[in-house]
Amino acid sequence: MRVEVDEPTVDDSRSAPRYGLIRSALRDAILQGRAEPGLVLVEGPLAQLFATSRVPVRQALTLLFEEGLISRFEGRGYLINPEGLDLAPQRVTLTRQLLGLEPEEELIDLRPLGERVYDEITACVSTVMVFGHYRLDEQRAAEHLGVSRSVVREALMRLRDRGLVEKEPYAQWLAGPLTAREVSEDYELRALLEPQALQQTAASLSREALLAMLEHIARLQHDPDSASRADIDQLENDLHNRCLAGLRNRKMATLIRQCQSPMNISRIFHDALHMGIDQATLVEHRLVIESLLHGNADSAALSLRDHLLRARDRTLQRLKVLSVLPEPQLPPYLTRLS
Repeated sequence: MRVEVDEPTVDDSRSAPRYGLIRSALRDAILQGRAEPGLVLVEGPLAQLFATSRVPVRQALTLLFEEGLISRFEGRGYLINPEGLDLAPQRVTLTRQLLGLEPEEELIDLRPLGERVYDEITACVSTVMVFGHYRLDEQRAAEHLGVSRSVVREALMRLRDRGLVEKEPYAQWLAGPLTAREVSEDYELRALLEPQALQQTAASLSREALLAMLEHIARLQHDPDSASRADIDQLENDLHNRCLAGLRNRKMATLIRQCQSPMNISRIFHDALHMGIDQATLVEHRLVIESLLHGNADSAALSLRDHLLRARDRTLQRLKVLSVLPEPQLPPYLTRLS
């Protein structure tokens, strides 16, 4: 029997506590049928999706459980089960799309202000650098984003660490251009470093996480043309970030991260031409994950190297296509130099 629980008020002032906002977003998705019954909700992955700690997620799940919208089962987490049925648990990688949060454009952004500014500038710079050379004005960015200049500067310093922007002696921030030569050099370095890193991190990867990655790949292989931007992001993040997350060599990790900017080309290509994921990419990703599941780190490393070299050729072809497309609309803080 469902217990009636007073619903927290959610308004633009964001006065409601975080657990109330999370609970409200999940509650609406469940009641409106956007989140599929049987999905397993676990604190950790939900905390990552909502960019928060586990505490408010735990409180939100407790309220949903008391209301009867989710249920416990013989396993970790909760089951989406508003009708109290005997459902088989679906343990898959949780995404906004799976939870019915993707269409919710008004979903309140729970990230700290600095993270939101960083992500917005990152998305903008990552897109335009494919089309040319740009100058970024700190003050105009602060005014456009409605934040202090120090928040913008901190975001830009993080982008510099990733190799996406550079600062000239006269305090000008510059982005791009991402040339064919730079793409080739980045992939050559990645083909050397990422396989070595994977051999070091393979033992720390959980079987549960790898199975979830494999299931995501299988779903995309079934219908690659339906792949969303979120699917592409997750596919790349699973292999090139999550699988390498346990790397202890910080200098190697930093260099790998700085060489990964060409991955943005696939995202821009998808957004510009609305194309899905090619089967070759999915097969290459699958070979790496399956080798890891079989405990063969050496084979996984070789498959990853092969994937990166093939991805380099695909990326260079996409760069040629993007070069003839019109430049995207620029925010007021960016000025094209060439």
